Amino acid sequence: MSIAARAAISRHPGAAPRIEPVRIESPRDDELLVEIRGVGVCHTDMVMRDSHLPVPLPVVLGHEGAGIVRAVGCAVTEFAPGDHVVLSFMSCSQCVSCADDAPAYCHSWVPLNFFGARADGSTALTDADGASIHSHVFGQSSFASHALVNRRNAIKVDTDLPIELLGPLGCGIQTGAGTVLNACRVRAGSSVAVIGAGAVGLSAVMAARIAGAGTIVALDINDARIALALKLGATHGLRADADSYTGHATAAGCPAGFDYIIDTTGITDLVNQAILALAPRGEIALVGAYPPGTPVASDPAHIMSGGRVIRGVVEGSADPASFIPQLIAYYRQGLFPFDRLVEYFAFDDIEQAIAAGETGRVIKPVLLLAPSDTQEP
Repeated sequence: MSIAARAAISRHPGAAPRIEPVRIESPRDDELLVEIRGVGVCHTDMVMRDSHLPVPLPVVLGHEGAGIVRAVGCAVTEFAPGDHVVLSFMSCSQCVSCADDAPAYCHSWVPLNFFGARADGSTALTDADGASIHSHVFGQSSFASHALVNRRNAIKVDTDLPIELLGPLGCGIQTGAGTVLNACRVRAGSSVAVIGAGAVGLSAVMAARIAGAGTIVALDINDARIALALKLGATHGLRADADSYTGHATAAGCPAGFDYIIDTTGITDLVNQAILALAPRGEIALVGAYPPGTPVASDPAHIMSGGRVIRGVVEGSADPASFIPQLIAYYRQGLFPFDRLVEYFAFDDIEQAIAAGETGRVIKPVLLLAPSDTQEP
């Protein structure tokens, strides 16, 4: 059996998605059917839209969904209809990384999250003509009224929380905060520079404050975002285009360099410059969407002689099942006000929401869906 739903289908590289009626399958044994109430718009959605990642078309994108469980497969015992859930990325549960509680580095990460299908190659969606539409992007494809997800994709949350807000915890917010708290394990009293004050960067700023960093520098070319970073915990807000990164370090009172640098921009030229501003034993975390084949050029003597580290980070090195509840606890305590990054848009206004994110006018656009959005037009 299948149910009627609505989904934003991307049919052509670079083109805006169009909301269309679809049919979505009933859950398989290990799956949940989730009615989406809010879904964040992430830069990675745009990278996939533009075919810079191996996502086939036509496809339903969206990977920061949150909503209400409406049905569960017969093997699912940890969720029930009516549960509120946040959705995150998919992992295999069987490889060495998954066994080591590091699902962000699952050996099957690329096919499970980017190939637009379940692990067996099947999809869950058909369009009004009965043609298959690729689904299960990041295990969810949540630019839709409903998403069919594996039990590993879902994290149960309390029903008193604003479910429409929580979707971005599953990717962008988790990535920034997890880079600080999980991957780099920022030390209390240390210095942290964050390049790029978008959703990922500002989440890193908030997490650095939680970690007790002594100096937190936000670097951007947008003065409004720099001002917000200062309100969210940065000790310094500097124009990224006003000086070299070694000059920024000196201006922030760190003449030996920064202990940690987090690059969220995906611009390798900036990474190459930032490496020179690492203190001895400092590390730089590469978090952005870097163009494949673009090399990082660093002086090996500079890296070796100071014990410096270049670290790649996916999804904040997080296990969402434990990390998302941790972030929610910080949010409840007033330590992690990620809601200040969000602006809401109606689902039918998805094209405007994407534009607001791409132009930088909005830090984290979130699409709102209501029960009426589940009906075919």
